[in-house]
Amino acid sequence: MTHTPTKRINIYFITIVITLGGLLFGFDTGVINGTQYYFSKYFELSGFLKGFIVSSALLGALAGAIGAGVLSKSIGRKNSLIISAILFTISAWGSGMPDFLPESTTILVIFRIIGGIGIGIASMNAPMYIAEIAPAKKRGTLVTFYQLAVVIGFFVVFLATYFIGNNLSEEQNIAFGWRRMFWSELIPAIAFLGLLFFVPKSPRWLMIKGKEAEAKMILTQIHGKEIADKEFVEIQESIHKDKSSTKVSIFSKSLLPIIIIGTVLSALQQFTGINAVLYYGADIFEQALGFGKEDILLQQILLATVNLLFTFIAMYMVDKLGRKPLLMIGGFGMLIGFLMMGFTLYLSDYSNLNAAGLPAISQSEGIISLIGVLIFIGAFAMSMGPVVWVILSEIFPNRIRSVAMSIAVAVQWLANYFVSQTFPMIVDSDVNKLQVDGGVWNNALPYFLFSGFIVIIILFVWKFIPETKGKTLEEMETLFEK
Repeated sequence: MTHTPTKRINIYFITIVITLGGLLFGFDTGVINGTQYYFSKYFELSGFLKGFIVSSALLGALAGAIGAGVLSKSIGRKNSLIISAILFTISAWGSGMPDFLPESTTILVIFRIIGGIGIGIASMNAPMYIAEIAPAKKRGTLVTFYQLAVVIGFFVVFLATYFIGNNLSEEQNIAFGWRRMFWSELIPAIAFLGLLFFVPKSPRWLMIKGKEAEAKMILTQIHGKEIADKEFVEIQESIHKDKSSTKVSIFSKSLLPIIIIGTVLSALQQFTGINAVLYYGADIFEQALGFGKEDILLQQILLATVNLLFTFIAMYMVDKLGRKPLLMIGGFGMLIGFLMMGFTLYLSDYSNLNAAGLPAISQSEGIISLIGVLIFIGAFAMSMGPVVWVILSEIFPNRIRSVAMSIAVAVQWLANYFVSQTFPMIVDSDVNKLQVDGGVWNNALPYFLFSGFIVIIILFVWKFIPETKGKTLEEMETLFEK
């Protein structure tokens, strides 16, 4: 009997397609930064309403993450991502407000929330899907492709909104330029939707649903027969163990600690202050560091470039050096970066303000602060940015992975919303004002607060995060049981 060769599926092709969900995550959350100045002028928005529109996608992402676990468990990782791609497409189209839609901020918020739901679904299912199809020795590297895609999404949308807006006058951008910026997301959204039909379903999800023959075929197509046979037996034993045990509860003594560890780590990713820097970078450079408007574009390009380069370092090191060492090194790097910035601001003499009423700090102080921000961004990009997604995608047992990931990602979006809303409030608080205005912290308070959270992160990782490098998802269950 002759054996018919199994058609191989390239693991990197699958990973790139799935990580387009991460690119859209970065693109969708970043496009608001390029558009908000112009649609705020168009609709003559108050500060509160402007803030609500900007953060509305985060509320959608929270809702999407909460529902993603049930969705993923019932229809699978691939089909969940198809739904997210459809939501991205609808959001990009509707946010630009075609002529036949009524023009109102309510319509804009609705479509931003729709896009946010897509983000929430994709942010849970994409890294989990990659972890479930990746071989143990490459899993860390392949899952970090997701964070790389998020960073590229931010970078690409920055360039897209810049080139769209740069070719139009300010009046044209206010009238219709911001619509084109939103519509630019249609290109990656439609590409993501189309390419998803060429990737297989998760073999672990198929086996949970009793479709063992299809799962075995997909494992063989991805890994080859030898590795596929080994993984098939391990998944089979894991599922059999789950079925033979009593009904699983996430509140059980054996599972609750794993869920708490993953959820706390997920929330702490946001309490580093990363999105305060990414969302309010222009305000930080202008108001806190005293850079003029002509310098801000350069600073933003530097942030995006450093973010991208250090994400590549994480991809290279995560399966060589390991998860825990990267988190520890990155934690100390983030701490050094924000302390540099915080102490430079705190110790600066702000008695001399420029004509615009902004701090006229010295050139050396501005450079030290900028270096501090870039050190923070680079340290985050090589540690808490990608490695948290790697750990979340691999620490939860098969039987609770969908629900546990949903909880951890939902809490992360809640933390993101909290930080994004409170950062400008802390910046504008009386205690944070310049000493010449009766304040205490000289604009440094937010960075000392974030530094405190980073210390907590270092201690938490040292105490509670085990090294998971090179272990299969089934071996991980035994590791955490110990």
